[in-house]
Amino acid sequence: MSEPVPTREHALATEATEDTGGSESTATVVVAGLANLGIAVAKLVGGLISHSSAMLSEAAHSLADTITEVLLFVALKRGGRAPDARHPVGYGRETYFWALLACLATFTLGAGFSFYQGVETILEGEEQGSPTVAYVVLAVSFVLEGASWLKAVRQVRRSARRWGTTPRRYLAETTDTTVKAVTFEDSAALVGLVLAALGLFLEQVTGDPVWDGLAAILIGLLLLLVAGSLARANVSLLIGRSISPRLQDELRAEIAGLPQVEGVPVLLTSVIGPGQLAVMAKVDFADTATVADVERASDEAERRLVARHGGVRFVFLDPTPGDGRARAEVRRPE
Repeated sequence: MSEPVPTREHALATEATEDTGGSESTATVVVAGLANLGIAVAKLVGGLISHSSAMLSEAAHSLADTITEVLLFVALKRGGRAPDARHPVGYGRETYFWALLACLATFTLGAGFSFYQGVETILEGEEQGSPTVAYVVLAVSFVLEGASWLKAVRQVRRSARRWGTTPRRYLAETTDTTVKAVTFEDSAALVGLVLAALGLFLEQVTGDPVWDGLAAILIGLLLLLVAGSLARANVSLLIGRSISPRLQDELRAEIAGLPQVEGVPVLLTSVIGPGQLAVMAKVDFADTATVADVERASDEAERRLVARHGGVRFVFLDPTPGDGRARAEVRRPE
């Protein structure tokens, strides 16, 4: 029998296994972190000189992004550890814990400070400083952020092209949340720089600091949107998200196609790390199947699922036709 060809959805769920804990994702995170650290210092200096709340908000934004990259780097290293006696399925989900902390850093430090700066500027005003330095810093920051963003986008496009899907769908479905976070945050950074420049320009033209304050608030809303989107994805994966119904049906069909198998009434899947999957199924074997038949079918099921879906790490089959719900007899007191 020829080996099954992976489908687009198989690829989206398994792509990150090639990258977990190192290589391209790690390089993307490191480049983004170094860029954000330098940009944060430059923005802080520019904000202090120009007295721009939007620039100071952007400095907080870049500092939050730097902390985020550090946490994502930790996520890659911690999540890539091998299974041990206390964690038999590995540490893959720890990746999502550290990535969730990164989202909280963006929310509290970046968005919180931006809202504070914006509201304070609108209510109390601000002294206008020289905007020249601010414009130079914004321009240099845009170039550096753009370089980091291009690296992340190139990685996303290569992965999407390799598996025959679109970059947008890849970002929506991939379990490698590190490259997803870098792409989203760098995109938000570029938009934030444009907002900061626009607020600074309108304040300079009109002499009204409200425009600069509004720009800071918009930057905060942008960070809030990104942090919320990434947090939802990480929480879902941290809990143990299943794969798509279509892919589950295909895995079920692989098991159901085995000799002596009459049906698969229950099939459960759970993502246990970036590109790592556990498959559990109730299998209804024919009444004439022997113990040897069941053993052979179980071995063949694991071989087929791993061949079809490179991210499968564990396959657990229960040779009973029940619905999978555990039940215990409750004894009533006499």
